[in-house]
Amino acid sequence: MDLAMKISDRDVLLVIDVQNDFCTGGALAVPGGETVVPAINRIAQKFANVALTQDWHPRDHVSFAPNHAGKRPFQTIALDYGVQVLWPSHCVQGTAGAEFHRDLDVTRASLVVRKGFRRGIDSYSALFENDRKTPTGLLGYLRERELKTIFVVGLALDFCVRFSAEDARKAGFEVAVIEDACRGIDLDGSVAATHQSFRERGISLVSFEAFL
Repeated sequence: MDLAMKISDRDVLLVIDVQNDFCTGGALAVPGGETVVPAINRIAQKFANVALTQDWHPRDHVSFAPNHAGKRPFQTIALDYGVQVLWPSHCVQGTAGAEFHRDLDVTRASLVVRKGFRRGIDSYSALFENDRKTPTGLLGYLRERELKTIFVVGLALDFCVRFSAEDARKAGFEVAVIEDACRGIDLDGSVAATHQSFRERGISLVSFEAFL
């Protein structure tokens, strides 16, 4: 099946959190995170519509382990919206770590959505924060522009990519994740759980080769 023939002006490439702190040397490095950049740049050339997300946390964010006495990164706490993983401080507003990777071609993007900027709530999904109801505004943009199919790439496969893909599918969009343009963290089997979730929800996995 030649997917490259199917990219239309109703399709959008959603590039998740390709920021310095998620790349090698960053505060919350995804293994091999920066290796997605050349693939994403190649894929983006096929799309008329490209949107980027940017993790954008205040320094006192509730999800940062250093903001909880006696807690270490990757432990969890209970918040009013559920279990929250505690992360190393990352993608702090205005820092170099929050900037997009320097090799990411951002010129084609028509939208940048910042998320996670509310102190008391984390935000994995590009569409909703972790309470599952506070919208980022991306959903309205997609609907108003009458975009139909969302192709998702970026970091990390098993967190922000996964939650974004699931929320887009739940909102009624066709969704495909370009897996070799993503990298995962794999916390307690989270990559396998992501694959299972995609199968159950009818989220397609496609390969970079389809876009060459």
